[in-house]
Amino acid sequence: MLGGPRLSLAIVLMIVCIFAMTFVTGSQANGSRAGDATPSTPPKAKVEPVEDTVQGHKIVDPYRYFENPNDPDTKLYVEEELNYTRSILDPLPGRDKINARLSQLLMIGTVGAPQLGGRYYFHTRREGNQNQPILYVREGLNGIDHSLVDANQMSADGTVALDWWYASEDGKYVAYGTSPGGSEVSTLHVIETASGKLLPDSIERTRAASLAWKHDNSGFFYTRYPKKGEVPAGQEVYYRHVFYHALGTDPAQDPLIFGEGRAPEWWPNVNLSDDGRWLLIDEEHGWTKTQLFLQDLTTKNPPTEITAGKDFQYIGDFFEGKLYITTNEDAPHYRVFVVDTANPKRENWKEIIPQSDAVLQNASVTGGKLLAQYEHNATSELKLFSLDGKKLADIPLPSIGNVFSVSGRYDRNEIFFGFQSFTVPPSVYRVDLNNVQSTLWAKVDAPSIDPSQYEVQQVWYASKDGTKVPMFVVSKKGIEKNGQNPTLLTGYGGFNISSTPAFSRSAYLWMEHGGIYAVANLRGGAEFGEEWHRAGMLEKKQNVFDDFIAAGEYLIAQKYTDKDHLAIQGGSNGGLLMGAMITQRPDLFRAVICQVPLLDMLRYQNFQIAKLWIPEYGSADDAAQFNWLYAYSPYHHVKQGVEYPAILFMTGDTDTRVDPMHAKKMAALLQAEAKNGASQQKPILLRIETKAGHGQGKPVTKQIEESTDVYSFLFWQLGVKP
Repeated sequence: MLGGPRLSLAIVLMIVCIFAMTFVTGSQANGSRAGDATPSTPPKAKVEPVEDTVQGHKIVDPYRYFENPNDPDTKLYVEEELNYTRSILDPLPGRDKINARLSQLLMIGTVGAPQLGGRYYFHTRREGNQNQPILYVREGLNGIDHSLVDANQMSADGTVALDWWYASEDGKYVAYGTSPGGSEVSTLHVIETASGKLLPDSIERTRAASLAWKHDNSGFFYTRYPKKGEVPAGQEVYYRHVFYHALGTDPAQDPLIFGEGRAPEWWPNVNLSDDGRWLLIDEEHGWTKTQLFLQDLTTKNPPTEITAGKDFQYIGDFFEGKLYITTNEDAPHYRVFVVDTANPKRENWKEIIPQSDAVLQNASVTGGKLLAQYEHNATSELKLFSLDGKKLADIPLPSIGNVFSVSGRYDRNEIFFGFQSFTVPPSVYRVDLNNVQSTLWAKVDAPSIDPSQYEVQQVWYASKDGTKVPMFVVSKKGIEKNGQNPTLLTGYGGFNISSTPAFSRSAYLWMEHGGIYAVANLRGGAEFGEEWHRAGMLEKKQNVFDDFIAAGEYLIAQKYTDKDHLAIQGGSNGGLLMGAMITQRPDLFRAVICQVPLLDMLRYQNFQIAKLWIPEYGSADDAAQFNWLYAYSPYHHVKQGVEYPAILFMTGDTDTRVDPMHAKKMAALLQAEAKNGASQQKPILLRIETKAGHGQGKPVTKQIEESTDVYSFLFWQLGVKP
């Protein structure tokens, strides 16, 4: 949405960005007790089989006790395993050089497009050795930036993060959320912009909050989660409901606006009309369906549904008594409708922007016009339309790349967009809508690299079923296709999320040493609309794995690399992808970085917030869905005596999305069953980061430590000299 940062289910739960490099810690481990001599073999985890009958199948789990992090045997294995991991990683040659260069690269900062509130411009920026971005405010377009919320001052080790923020209509106040240790379990605060004074209002359990301020600053609509005792034990991570908070009142007395009687996994968001009369609630049901509810705040009537209840997605924006709705209803590339807010029944909707060959990501009102953000072949486009759907202009972008944020207001003739690509650091541009001219507003300086030395290719290859899949290949200019270049291939393939060109700081270390960096645009993502997404979810998830295997085979066939110089990396849903590669094609890759992964797909839904992902994966509690999950669940396809790639599993102690038990169970099983389970030359390692979760809000110091381990491991395994 143009009016403020939208934290939708697809963004918040998507999981770690595939271009990030995740977690780290030092500790101890071995086949002996912690504190003994340096271990030479991995620890032997206690085997305590638990047998279940699931959908008529007998399933034996040798490491079920790992699901309890407080079990003494779990703690012992983790302690010993981390000691073993350190014994392998710490002595690797060139670690100091790798660490020093990564320290330079990861000091390259970040910048976000400003959000507008009255005369104020709010934006985040991180510079140099700051662990966390700072929220700045600027009064007037050419004013001076002042720090408003600095999470770096909230903890000595930089592990408190600014999760989200929303400025009020006139910018007088900002509501924001912070959380410790990567937990993402936010506490809401309110700050006065002019004075920097914190108001007494504080609301807990506001993870990934959606929030809409009343225009008179008297309060706001927002989402929050229940406290213990309000719902069945263990279900506090669900039941996200909409409340209203009046400033200065007790949050415990905030009236419930929406959510009672709804399914606990459904995810509501809020938006308020430009005249303050209408509250729009879009309730996401996984990644394929949204229901829109509209409430007239001048009456006491509850919100009423205005969508058809079909299996489509909808998102709306207001302007002058009309609602503009972007949807994939009978249009997998999305289109735009308009309807009067006073008479919003489906039969009154009028199409104004039809679907096209590009995928429409959103259309919002700014300056009395419709700003539409598209994606075409995994790269961004911005277009401007009149309110009746007539195309007015293409907004020029600096080059082929990714628009990572857009902001504006219905009553302002200016917009801002954040832009990046593989070879362009994040920058922010301002567009004057009177002449549709773009000017640079802010940029990230990257003096330690020369992007002009690198080139980006987009290649297309055929997957197993013949589907054409694109892939970005980034390297130094003029690199020779000698069949032995060290290559790092990554992908995601799920949750309707695109893998677009992003500026990866740490990837430059890889490419500086002759490495190739490849990003495959797998099915399951959003690159080609809802059909592309659905072709990689539920019973069709194997398509994602086939696409990734085909990407690796293409890189080898085209002489970019060979199987002894090909490594792969992915996190979260991409970690599941890595697990499938380990078990389905262990012969194709030399090394695997498997981060915050889902690996036990028969039990994943029982932990953390994972029930939210059942619409994407399915659940073993359903007989039909069990069959396809069991067919690829990595934990259930480890085979004794097989030689697997060298593997570095990575997870975080405070991950509240994907439970760390996945990585623990898989590491122990592979160490016990794999031909190379005890190898020190092709090892299977587990790394657990303390005071870090799924990746969101991770301080730069921990990113440097983590990336040092990742690249030390990859350089070693692929024969790259630091």
